[in-house]
This record gives sequence, C-alpha cells and structure tokens, in this order.
Amino acid sequence: MNTIVSTIVIAGALVLMLASLISAFRDRPMGMVLLVGFAVLELAVLVQAGFVIAAVAGGGGPADKVTLFGYVGGQVLIPPAGVFLALAERSRWGTAILAVAGFAIAVMNGRLLQIWQGMA
Repeated sequence: MNTIVSTIVIAGALVLMLASLISAFRDRPMGMVLLVGFAVLELAVLVQAGFVIAAVAGGGGPADKVTLFGYVGGQVLIPPAGVFLALAERSRWGTAILAVAGFAIAVMNGRLLQIWQGMA
C-alpha cells in the first residue's frame, strides 16, 4: 500500500472535516467547496483502493484479506453517502454529517495502514 497516498487521504479528510465543522457551526448548508472537496477525496480513496488491489494481486498484503477489503470498500462508500445525506439535509446537520464522514475516512485509513503493516 502506498503510504504517500494514505497520508494525502488522511490529511484531506481531516481538512474537509474541519471545513465541514466550521460550516456547521456557522449554520450553513453544504456548498460547492465541500462538494468538490469530497469529490476529490473520493478520487484519492479510489486511487488508494487501486493500489491496494494491485498490491494484493501481486502477492503482497496481510494474511487477513477480508478485513482489508472490508475497510477499502467502506472507505469507497462513505464520501458519496455523506454527500448524498448532506444534499438531502440542507441545514447545519448536513454539514455535520460531512464532518463525521471526513473523520471516519481518516480513522479508517489509519486502521487500514495498521492492517497492512500487520499490526492487526
């Protein structure tokens, strides 16, 4: 797994979480900046998923592939689900959902790194 991409994903997710929290505290719905930010985050997560799949296909990775792919699949689903819910809830709570989604991506990515390094 590429640690540079993981670092980018974690940093981007935390920045988006902070921006979403600021919007939620200001009682603002999701704007175009957050929408584009989460689209870029989804792209980075998909790139990371591609690296993981390629490394596992090449014979690398941990012994527990089910947990690994569970985290990868969960990461791929969280940004679109968060954006969908934020579009459905056009209040401060929509941006609060995005803050939780950004935090979840950062934590899941950290856990994915632990699984990859065999720290179970």
